[in-house]
Amino acid sequence: MSWNKSTARVGVYVDSANINRNGGYGMGYEILREFACRDQAEAVRLNAYVSYDAEKGRRDPYYFNRTNSFYSVLRDFGYKVIQKEVKWFTDEDGNRVAKANADLDLAVDALLQSEKLDRVLLATGDGDFVQVVRALQNKGCRVEVVAFKNISQELRREADMFLCGYLIPDLLPIDRGAEINVWGEIEHRVRGICYYHKNDFGFMRYLKRIDPNLWQTDAKHPDSPYGTAWFHDSSLPPSSNGASIGGELPSRKYIFEFKLSRTDQDKGLRATDIQLVAEI
Repeated sequence: MSWNKSTARVGVYVDSANINRNGGYGMGYEILREFACRDQAEAVRLNAYVSYDAEKGRRDPYYFNRTNSFYSVLRDFGYKVIQKEVKWFTDEDGNRVAKANADLDLAVDALLQSEKLDRVLLATGDGDFVQVVRALQNKGCRVEVVAFKNISQELRREADMFLCGYLIPDLLPIDRGAEINVWGEIEHRVRGICYYHKNDFGFMRYLKRIDPNLWQTDAKHPDSPYGTAWFHDSSLPPSSNGASIGGELPSRKYIFEFKLSRTDQDKGLRATDIQLVAEI
């Protein structure tokens, strides 16, 4: 499938600490860039805000080398790495507390740089950025949010588009041990949501590929990047509190990971080995 190259100018701003703490540790920054520029738009700004413990770096060579190697990889992907040094404080009980908040840096940069941007992707679930989203929109930018877990509901509502990071193909790798997982292929695993449920069966919807037509959610449409897979309630895992999950479906609240298998009649796909990844 082909589409016209976009003239949009894109800025990506990653709150790395928030992403790492909330389900996104191991996120592929190169995949995030691909997703942000999925219509062949131009990546004008790619900023990753990271925390660095200089004190630990001086006494721990492994931490120093691993962290700086990670920063080098980000730069290879085209990101500017903005380091926020961890500051150590002693609280009133005598406990040492670390703080390294880059929220202000990210907010200021996004607002100042938005003059030359058409679209901004914020990788964070932090509700402190709600006002930043509104300000960017008032400047004429479309604002998209990607996050994994513990996501501010207000942030989701304010964004022009929110997409859970678990649902973006290969943004967070699926671990199959020694086997390589090929997202979207038969007998391989994907992540998706239940969009239809009746009696004791339903259908999962998953994103087959990174594509500009995310709004085309009808999998039967020739331009839709989505696929569907049938399942029976007996294949569903319980919710996090151990309760049956079928009665709450369909729901965007639950993110599932499952294997794509052919049906017995070879008509469509079936979701098997279903696991509950997150409740958002």
